[in-house]
Amino acid sequence: MLGHNRRMSGAECLADMLQGYAVTHVFHVPAVLRKTFAVMETRTDIQRLHVHGEKAAAYMADGYARASGKPGICMAQVIGALNLAAGLRDAWLAHSPVIAMTGGRDPKTKFRKVYQEIDDVPAFDPVTKFNATVDDVARFPDMVRQAFRVATSGTPGPVHLQFRGNEGQIDAEEAEMEPLCEPQFVRVPPFRPRPDDASIAAALAHLQNSVRPVIVAGGGVRASGAAAELVALAQALAIPVATSLNGKDSIPGNHPLSVGVVGSYSRESANRVVNSADLVCFIGTETGGMTTHFWTVPKIGTPAIQIDIEAQAIGRNYPLVAGVNGDAKVILAQMLATADRTSAQVRKPWVEMAQKIGREWSAKYRPVLASEAVPIRPERICAELTRHMPDDAIAVVDTGHAGMWMGGMFDLSSPRQSYLRSAGHLGWAFPAGLGAKCACPERPVVVFTGDAGLWYHIAEIETAARWRINAVIVVNNNASGNQSKRGFDRVYGGTQTEQARELWTFSKVNFARIAQDMGAAGMRVEKPGDFAPALERALRANRPVILDVVTDIDALAPLAVT
Repeated sequence: MLGHNRRMSGAECLADMLQGYAVTHVFHVPAVLRKTFAVMETRTDIQRLHVHGEKAAAYMADGYARASGKPGICMAQVIGALNLAAGLRDAWLAHSPVIAMTGGRDPKTKFRKVYQEIDDVPAFDPVTKFNATVDDVARFPDMVRQAFRVATSGTPGPVHLQFRGNEGQIDAEEAEMEPLCEPQFVRVPPFRPRPDDASIAAALAHLQNSVRPVIVAGGGVRASGAAAELVALAQALAIPVATSLNGKDSIPGNHPLSVGVVGSYSRESANRVVNSADLVCFIGTETGGMTTHFWTVPKIGTPAIQIDIEAQAIGRNYPLVAGVNGDAKVILAQMLATADRTSAQVRKPWVEMAQKIGREWSAKYRPVLASEAVPIRPERICAELTRHMPDDAIAVVDTGHAGMWMGGMFDLSSPRQSYLRSAGHLGWAFPAGLGAKCACPERPVVVFTGDAGLWYHIAEIETAARWRINAVIVVNNNASGNQSKRGFDRVYGGTQTEQARELWTFSKVNFARIAQDMGAAGMRVEKPGDFAPALERALRANRPVILDVVTDIDALAPLAVT
């Protein structure tokens, strides 16, 4: 078709194309595409990370993708494909460009009860933008191109390619092919669609005419690389900025216009500001249940603007006074270029009110943020991380209580810092942090998880040690999944029985010792004053570190305020 075909194996074609798309790591559980891995060794410099579980491989590829903006690649043979599909749920929910490759059934032996055979393709439908089979080796070039094209374009998301043969043995076959790559689709975003001028003018007019507007910035701002434009527009028009958890690194927490994360896993001041606004401008957020605390922050009916690259997202959950369809960076830059900065004057009292609400939050939580209590309060860990996180660090945060503590209590202090969070799957953060470190080896990576989260993929400590993936894993270790305490209290009629605690508590374990036995570094912290020095040592260790922090089982994260 393109006129430069030559006879080559599928393995040679796939290895050349992954190299051509600037892939540096592949996360896999053998055995899949074995011939491709053998060819990679001589034709590429791609690292082939054999890990301990398919779900962890998907999470590593996800962390790699979110940290770099490039598609993360994960692979599994047919028997592990369903585990890999389960691991794509977080990437799907967070709009992360992950490409999953699996082995699949051979038409010659379908329905004859081949060992381990099952039709896995339908399982990938709910968690991918594109789910396809590669049954002819000559299709390798166009199908791989399409995988990268779909994963990175529009709202990014996962893709699945199933290669014929339980281990994808089709890669050993040959055909006339050209391993042509499209550099445009190496990373997000490949396109920056421009909206019509009228929609931008309408949105800008509403912002400029409002007295108490607030911006809610989501993951689409970070995907677009639009943080600088967002902050500049907020400053030009004097508009406070709240973020979703996915958009937390859109504005540093110490910025005068930052009010914090809004919604369920949130900061009280952000919810109070958003619910006091006369206009809410959603940028790159789906206005889902978490970001709006089930559509109570703001209340439905509050005048709203929505800016999104996905047309069908605009107006989904809130009636709008204006909608703008396009790339966030392009739109914000155009709004900034035509903004009437004199209109900011009318909003000075509103900004002062938002800042007062922020100071009230700080005063309310200062005692626990500075607590000297033993066992350690998780709020104190968050405060220490705010103070001591390197200014180019990537924070990778689990869901559950970890997401609540860090979402509400931790502040980014530099525009160079990044914040990646689980979209709902406990245990995601540890493997995702390893993937982020593979993507950005020159940047410090600090994971925040709990013992409940670490247990999911604890075997990957060995992976980190074997591959020298030098991330720092902070474990909020209270020997429990204590986010469940309130729920069990409720179903037991107010206070649960002592026996009910077995439903959410674990054995007391020293994870630092386990880490050392598995070849990583382990540090254990039992007093609040010891955390900062331990974090400093961990960041300098040049090894993967499990930083096991013994915390208070009775410390519960604050519930969302509406």
